[in-house]
Amino acid sequence: MTSPHTLLSSDLYAKPMTFMDVPFKIDADGHGAAILGCPFDCGTHKFRIGARQGPMAIRAQSGLVRRYESEIADCDALTELGVIDAGDVMLTPSRPEEAFPLIEEAAYRLAAAGAVPVGFGGDGSVSLPLIRATSRIHPGLAVLHIDSHTDAYPVDPVHRYDAATQFTHAAQEQRVLASASWHVGLRGSTMRAGAHDHTRELGYNLMSMTEFQRQGPDEAVAALRQSLEGRPVYLSWDMDVFDPSCAPGVCTPVWGGLSAREGICLLRALEGLNIVGADINTVSPPHDVNGMTAFLAAAVTYEILLLIWRARVGDNH
Repeated sequence: MTSPHTLLSSDLYAKPMTFMDVPFKIDADGHGAAILGCPFDCGTHKFRIGARQGPMAIRAQSGLVRRYESEIADCDALTELGVIDAGDVMLTPSRPEEAFPLIEEAAYRLAAAGAVPVGFGGDGSVSLPLIRATSRIHPGLAVLHIDSHTDAYPVDPVHRYDAATQFTHAAQEQRVLASASWHVGLRGSTMRAGAHDHTRELGYNLMSMTEFQRQGPDEAVAALRQSLEGRPVYLSWDMDVFDPSCAPGVCTPVWGGLSAREGICLLRALEGLNIVGADINTVSPPHDVNGMTAFLAAAVTYEILLLIWRARVGDNH
């Protein structure tokens, strides 16, 4: 039996929980992608508050995602890409004026070192500081926002930030090229009239879930590629684009969404896009069922990392 006195420190202290057990590291130099937890929600939802707990839930469920994907990546793609987990941004939820600059700076430092920042929400509002950071490195950024809502509503002059206005801010601040950007998967009821019209007025392209299903995945993705190919792309994946039957633990569930298979197939169809930043948001653990939404979010994250790997490493594998 080994004496505790002879153990190395590295054998005695457990490291922090990380996504799929990738190395915990805040120096992203030489790494292709970096997970960044953004444990923030605005705290304004009437009865569904909890997305601030999303990052650790996704990490915990990522233990169910295995490293090898025989169909498209029969190798340790995460190691080849050099994926790291930089932990969570130190912030106080419900205080966007304080939290957003911290998220932006944390993501910017990862991106400036050459890594693709992959943010874990948190509610959808975290997309704004992550886009602000990414746009500082990649001008002409286009957004591909997969969600049941546009999150591009008019801004309240008093309470400027919430989880429904992040893409309004991004367009008005000229952080993204709206005319090349898309909101895909839109469906369901809204809190006010004119939500889609306002998004179009900002210059964005819209594709409802009805339109996506009518066109079919191949034709729909072809339409996306016309404006996204050749540009730096920020991919924002809101988990409520999935149907609540497979993703119940989200902030704003809406019936009639993608199945898990349809969502993963859509992600794989995006191969070849230059994804320079991403986020996976709105996992709300207090409203989840046996961690199934967080597990699906971990699978989505893995697929996004494979997209980045194929663009950077896969062709030379």
